[in-house]
Amino acid sequence: MAVDSASVGAAVPGGGAVARPERTAWRLRPLWAALAAVVAMLACGLPAALLTDRARHGAGPVPGPSGAAADDPASRAARQLGERMTAELARQSTALIGGDRAGFLAVAEPVAHPDLRRRYAALRALRVTTWQAGAADLPAPVEGRPGEWRLLVEFRYCFVVPGCRPSRLLAVTRWRAREERPRLLAVEPSRSAEVGARPWEVSELAVAVGPRTLVATTPALRGRLPGLLAQAEAAATVADAYAVGDRKPDRYRIFYAGRAEWKRWYGGDRPRWTGGYAVTVGGGHHEVVLNADGLASGGVDDLLRHELTHAASLPERGYPGKGTWWLVEGLAEHAGADGQPVDRYEGLTEVRRLAKGGWGGRLDSLTPADDAPADRVSGSYGISYLAVRHLVDRFGPERLLAFFAAVVHERRPLADAAEAIFGEPWGALHDECVAYVRAVAA
Repeated sequence: MAVDSASVGAAVPGGGAVARPERTAWRLRPLWAALAAVVAMLACGLPAALLTDRARHGAGPVPGPSGAAADDPASRAARQLGERMTAELARQSTALIGGDRAGFLAVAEPVAHPDLRRRYAALRALRVTTWQAGAADLPAPVEGRPGEWRLLVEFRYCFVVPGCRPSRLLAVTRWRAREERPRLLAVEPSRSAEVGARPWEVSELAVAVGPRTLVATTPALRGRLPGLLAQAEAAATVADAYAVGDRKPDRYRIFYAGRAEWKRWYGGDRPRWTGGYAVTVGGGHHEVVLNADGLASGGVDDLLRHELTHAASLPERGYPGKGTWWLVEGLAEHAGADGQPVDRYEGLTEVRRLAKGGWGGRLDSLTPADDAPADRVSGSYGISYLAVRHLVDRFGPERLLAFFAAVVHERRPLADAAEAIFGEPWGALHDECVAYVRAVAA
């Protein structure tokens, strides 16, 4: 259960659902694993999606001249070449949206066709509805390769829903300059620092789409799609109830990763105990990734509820920091538990272990390290769940969500939010939550 706010922000170590290797580790729940990545990035309070300030604030067409240097012959020539490259990308975008594979390939040299065919097939399977490409800088010559140029491009895209707020990514394209028309040689996987390559950039995909969700995996795992889609649709119904304001996702995007893809999609490199995560990709969208190799049968439902709740509840720019990790994860765990009695919560053994030794009684100290043992991770998630559960039991789900919005979205101090929403001092409520955790763990 990781929260990787990688689309417009940076990453911060966070929780995760289920530790993979052993059954015990699994029972630390797939939820925790998934959240780890997302939380990691959101906790820094930045939207972790794009590389540069220009990208974050919206790169458009080729930048215009600035200063005397822009008027020298070399700069003018580069700008004109960039405009021709951008025109080719516009033709390619039109072909993609129109379902014209030949037109999509026509802008490129044959050496680029295998990669472009795979990208085209994946994007069409994902039901791409918006695809825009604009230069994020002037083209630059490739050293040692006469006639070859690099162009940094910002791509903007929507899936399934026409006219959504587009997600964005930056990628380097390579070109051969020709007098008539430049020719595309390659599109490199995106370089967004915190996010890494999207699945459709590097893998073949099989896709299923429902009223509220989009689920994609590799062709080898295609047979699991019908079951995954049904589970995702059920989880989306729960997650929708945790959306802040009118911010329900237009579609929840879920990617089910095989062993190789888990190490590659979105940069890989997750904490060992991670079983899934959510990552911000811009435009208000979070994409959820599940580790097919690390999930026990029966745990996917909990994990999906948890991760989709992150996608529904978290702000695009990230949350205030590690001190509110317990609230972010506790809310998602509460959704994952889906109303079950507290005594049936599967992490109670780890909660007891952590509450009786190693935890100092502060909610703001619960964030587990990336190398934390599985039982420590599970205990941190469990204590966070119990704290949120106590607040829900006392004040009701609507006021708890209002408190979450004030702290996580509006970034109000816990003390101010507690007084405004609950009408009680945060210090007393914090101690109440801790007492409740210790009573359950007794």
